[in-house]
Amino acid sequence: MTTVLLTGFEPFGGDTANPSGAAVHLVAARWTGPEVLVTAELPVSFDGASRRLRELIATHHPDLVLATGLAGGRAAIGVERIAVNLIDARIPDNDGHQPTDVPSVEGAPAAHFSSLPVKAIVRDIAAAGIAVELSHSAGTFVCNHVFFAAVEAVPPGVPAGFIHVPWSSEHAPTTDAAALPLADIARALEIAVRTALSTHVDIGIPGGALH
Repeated sequence: MTTVLLTGFEPFGGDTANPSGAAVHLVAARWTGPEVLVTAELPVSFDGASRRLRELIATHHPDLVLATGLAGGRAAIGVERIAVNLIDARIPDNDGHQPTDVPSVEGAPAAHFSSLPVKAIVRDIAAAGIAVELSHSAGTFVCNHVFFAAVEAVPPGVPAGFIHVPWSSEHAPTTDAAALPLADIARALEIAVRTALSTHVDIGIPGGALH
């Protein structure tokens, strides 16, 4: 039986909700299989998030790992392409820790590419009428750290990657904040999982950036 691990994050700082965690819960509530879907809400903590992710991978032996997190200010689903082996926290995490200029994993490569079919995922989410983009930077905060840790933790041949989501319309901090309906965010994650399961070689269309 194929097992999928899908994670989001708990609320950060003073926020009352995190749309990544809320969307993951919505995906789980309407999941019909046939794959086993394991979901979890990770702490917004450098130590706690990576430790919990590794525990989930060791316990469930997933065939696919997709982690998600909030990128407030973005207006579209961001399918991340590159995780860098760098923690440089502009603000503290939920544990009050603010590490700077240290690696996510000591002795690991400087960066990892997502092993998901990122361009095919962007294509299929766009085809559903949901705003989406291919992103080449997941930042240097807890999201990027989890992305890097996921690629490091999975066995060879198990695809792993990360998707950033914008605020949901239901949870946005202000009425003019860039946002998507929570149902669209959840649908985008479902599409990403389905595309990742069915696409073993990514499509060869341009997806780069000029700056």
